[in-house]
Amino acid sequence: MAEGERIGIVVVSHSDRIASGVVELAHQMAPNVRIEPAGGTDDGRIGTSFERVTAAIGAADAGTGVVVLCDLGSAILTAETAMDFLDDDQRDRVRIADAPLVEGAVAASVAAESGDSLDAVARAAESAGGGGSAPAGSPAASSGAGETGAISRRITLTNSDGLHARPAAELVKLASTFPHRVTVNGIDAKSLLAIMALGLVKGDEVEIATEDPGGVEAVEALADLAASGFGEH
Repeated sequence: MAEGERIGIVVVSHSDRIASGVVELAHQMAPNVRIEPAGGTDDGRIGTSFERVTAAIGAADAGTGVVVLCDLGSAILTAETAMDFLDDDQRDRVRIADAPLVEGAVAASVAAESGDSLDAVARAAESAGGGGSAPAGSPAASSGAGETGAISRRITLTNSDGLHARPAAELVKLASTFPHRVTVNGIDAKSLLAIMALGLVKGDEVEIATEDPGGVEAVEALADLAASGFGEH
């Protein structure tokens, strides 16, 4: 998918360094997404800038939409003011997500990298509001996970970072290319924060499974990615 077809992300913070750092982190997992920082005031102080937010929205918008993440309440007010001055067409394709800045930006960026719609990218950001914990009722470890799945493969993680950050993002992006529901130790393979919350490290066993008979290809692809060390070997 071409860069211009993806949803853009804007990170609004009272600190220029924080905004730039979050963008740097998110770009590690979504290199093809337009992710723009809008941090600090125009003269470099702590605060927010209408001009910087407006410029960032313009730079991030490829015509398909932008999701905006903010750190504090006054940043939201600045973003809302900037939206008020957009033309009607552009305003309709901008969403301010109610989400934690770092986790929300990472989740939104991975969703955008996968080619998700504007509303889906906003939902991905807002799903980070749970603080990164596994969903209620979901297993937080590999033991016994997914054993009722109709199709499954077990892989021992060999990459040095396990299922954290970039490897987890690669797995989620691949899972998102399939319509079938696939799980990693019982956790939805399309949920970046839930996958990372498992805390799986090198040497841990993961079970990739699906109860969908049509999901064989998805299970095999995800298992092959994990077995390859996520390209880190």
